[in-house]
Amino acid sequence: MKKKYFELINGLTDKDLLFHLYMTQFILCVISILLGFIFFDHLSYLNNISLKDFQIITIGVPAGIAVVLADILLMKWLPSSYYDDGGLNERIFKNRNIFHILFIALIVAFSEELLFRGIIQTKLGLILASIIFAIIHYRYLFNWFLFVNIVVLSFFIGLIFVWTENLAVTIAMHFVIDFLLGVYIKFRRPFREDDQGGVAP
Repeated sequence: MKKKYFELINGLTDKDLLFHLYMTQFILCVISILLGFIFFDHLSYLNNISLKDFQIITIGVPAGIAVVLADILLMKWLPSSYYDDGGLNERIFKNRNIFHILFIALIVAFSEELLFRGIIQTKLGLILASIIFAIIHYRYLFNWFLFVNIVVLSFFIGLIFVWTENLAVTIAMHFVIDFLLGVYIKFRRPFREDDQGGVAP
């Protein structure tokens, strides 16, 4: 199954890859809207988004930076096979300009946090939300380290949401993680076949 999945990914053109990325985020937003109507009154889950909260800057951004620094250090210390996602992150970010990386990170952060923290975690709890978040990142299921990494990351983001009670904080954190890792992947040393790149998006 792993081999077939990677062959499928490698068979996609750059345009197809971006289409699937954006379509996935669109589907997550649609699911969020539908579940929001079913489980919440008057889209009340949106009340968890407060843009005026200073914790966005004091907690969300620093937490995102800390995750990226830890991830980069692990990428340098651990064998490259630990971060082997089939080269998907490399293909997503390597040939994008900074503004496109920023846009991708913003779309992914908003759609995933709205669904997984704003709705699923609120209704099913932190642990289930973290596991479902990891499973939805299908390519990480083929690599035990990446799977554990994404579960721990999701749990950490979920704890930040529990602590701050503001979805804008976790959106900012998620955005910082994906944007900085995307920029790192774009500008790091030339791509090697055995070096695939970090946990994002």
